[in-house]
This record gives sequence, structure tokens and C-alpha cells, in this order.
Amino acid sequence: FDLDNTLLAGDSDHRWGEFLVQKGLVDAANFARTNDQFYEAYQAGSLDMTAYLQFVLEPLTGKTKASVRDLQRQFMTECIEPMLLDKAFALIDHHRVAGDQLLLMTATHSVVAEPVAARLGFQHWLGSAVGVIDGCYTGKPEGLPCFQSGKVTHLAAWRSRHANANGNEDTWFYSDSHNDLPLLSEVGHPVAVDPDPVLAEHAERQGWTVLSLRP
Repeated sequence: FDLDNTLLAGDSDHRWGEFLVQKGLVDAANFARTNDQFYEAYQAGSLDMTAYLQFVLEPLTGKTKASVRDLQRQFMTECIEPMLLDKAFALIDHHRVAGDQLLLMTATHSVVAEPVAARLGFQHWLGSAVGVIDGCYTGKPEGLPCFQSGKVTHLAAWRSRHANANGNEDTWFYSDSHNDLPLLSEVGHPVAVDPDPVLAEHAERQGWTVLSLRP
């Protein structure tokens, strides 16, 4: 499963940036403007994910994981709870009851992805890694972002660590975004969920399943 605008009615990563502005943790005007510019680039398929992660993680530089937990709790209550979708929980439960192994894959950085994955009931999740040294955030991303073709790479690595994981032909992948076309094109059961216009057109051409999880 993809996360933002798929299982959530919104983008948790962009909302995190807005949350930092609301809490006075960043320069409001400059940060909000740049955050919006990065989101527009994401929607256009031209986002430099490493540059974005460096931007959005910089305010966490030097903060301890313990001190950020309170921010995470506030963010979940104020920002994520209103994004939750009953149909998303039902879809996740459908696959869980069927005995499928569930994996959440998101480009969103782990500070946001970890608590959201837990709230949605995922034991396994992959997000863009954040640097931590001696219990403090470095403010920098680590490794390959879990974005576009990076999701294909991360899934292959995850499968190598989980011997009972299905191969691509027996895998369902749900996403809203054309940025996920690399992985959608690899799996046996691609599903476009409330897709953006580019993905909607591609899904129609390919005969992929299209569904909505919105009310």
C-alpha cells in the first residue's frame, strides 16, 4: 500500500510541513512557500526527493527522538486523525483476513511514517530513512528515498529479508500517484486508488482496477 492520498485523505508529508509552521518551529512565510513548491513538484512528477527531505528534516537537527515524540503525538491527533478513511481500514482488513502479508510503502520520512503506519495497523512498513546519531536527529535523510523507482529497490531488499514474501506476480499494490508507476508496473495486481489524472489515464489504458476509498 502507498500511504498519502491512498490510505489517507491527504498528504501526511506536506501536512507535517504545515504543522511545523503552525507550531512556530520554522520561519512561517519562507518554509510554507518552499513546502508548497516542493509539493507542486511532486504532483508534476519532477520532485527532487533528496532535496525535499533535506529541507523538511532540517528543523529536526539536534533534537532527540524523545523530544520529537511529543510533536508526533500532537501531529497524529491534530492532523492525521481527520485524514483517516473507513474504507481504507476495511481494505486493509480484507487483505489481513485473507492471510496476505501487509506492507506499507511511502516516500514520507520515517518521523511521520512510523506513527501513521502503527495507527493503520501495519507491522511492516518502509519509508524514507532519517539520520540519527546518539539518539538525536541529524536533520538529513539516509540512503535511497522510498520514492518512484526507489520503491522497487526497497521492496526487493525487503523481500530478501522475508523469505515468505510473495513475488511480484502475487502482489497487490495500491496507489494514487503516477510517481508510483515504476512499482505499479512491476506487480501482478496494480490498483489505482483515487488516482491523479496521469495515473487515471494510464490505468484506463492498461485495464487496471480503479477504486475510491473516499466517503
